[in-house]
Amino acid sequence: MTEFNTQQHDQFLRRYTEHEPALRAFVRSLVPTREDAREVMQEVAVVLGRKFAQCASQEDFRKWAFSVARLEVLAWKRDRARDRLLFDDELLGTLAEEAAGLSDRLEAQLEALEDCLAKLPPAQRALVAAAYASEARIDRLAEQRGQTAMALYKLLRRIRLALVECTRRALVREGLT
Repeated sequence: MTEFNTQQHDQFLRRYTEHEPALRAFVRSLVPTREDAREVMQEVAVVLGRKFAQCASQEDFRKWAFSVARLEVLAWKRDRARDRLLFDDELLGTLAEEAAGLSDRLEAQLEALEDCLAKLPPAQRALVAAAYASEARIDRLAEQRGQTAMALYKLLRRIRLALVECTRRALVREGLT
């Protein structure tokens, strides 16, 4: 690969990795099974990689990638036209529009939540991270903190409510109520 191609490849991988979970959820909402989604996602990745240079701008990557994914779902559907379990084109279009909208909203919610988590005092942020770590147990965490499990549950509930309210306010500010 030339230096330019290497840079372009690296840029593609960064963009694709950033948006892959949303793309996968989008595709999964349009096909019947996880295996079907896996198959379509392989084709989506190939097409995106092959045509990355055609993407108008890095800011448009997400929208472009969703369009490619929608087209790949349609191609997948066309290839299996005899299967009666598939959605018709009109329903597929409606589902695609709704899934794309939900994906954008979920991304906005996650960004707002991350911002709100960053605003928490360090001790509360560390507590939330510890409580939601994989295999975390509230009884052990409470014991380490010298609290009862019930007291820790109540504290976590207050923090969660504050995060919900902070996230809600952020979404209202962005017009995403």
